[in-house]
Amino acid sequence: MSHAAHSEIELARDVEAIVIPHGYRTALTRGTKVRLLQQLGGSVTVSAEFGGLFRVDPENFDALGLEAQLAEDPESATRRPLEERVWEILRTCYDPEIPVDVVELGLIYDCRVLDAAPDGRHDVEIKMTLTAPGCGMGDVLADDVRTKLERLPDVGQARVEVVFDPPWNQEMMSEAAKLQLGFF
Repeated sequence: MSHAAHSEIELARDVEAIVIPHGYRTALTRGTKVRLLQQLGGSVTVSAEFGGLFRVDPENFDALGLEAQLAEDPESATRRPLEERVWEILRTCYDPEIPVDVVELGLIYDCRVLDAAPDGRHDVEIKMTLTAPGCGMGDVLADDVRTKLERLPDVGQARVEVVFDPPWNQEMMSEAAKLQLGFF
């Protein structure tokens, strides 16, 4: 079952969620009415009837009447170059308040796939920034990037460093992101 964006949903059970933009975890109780605002990158953003924005991760989709999307078959995924797949994964990471991925937003400053370890797996190093230095979602976004990259069968460790030099500005966004967000 799926729901149209902005439709009201009553939670079927208690749900752990992340408070946006502060980044801390909380519980939304069974029966709370929420509106689905954004479903991108494997998580959803909802607004609660009492106010506030919350990110809900796939393990709680059933309480919203949603199904988590299945990941790509790992065996077929390794046939493509790892760097290509890393960038593809980065494009599935979204700020829960902005419907544009972190790559198109210009938040990824550096991406390095290191030489393979003896086990054949590669470590990946990412330097990324946030749209605002005080954003409480920084750890959440960095963890999202790290977790998704480490699911790739040929990635060992993904190290994600959040940096603020140079400071992010709207000029770092791709033309497509600027168009999508109405900056033209």
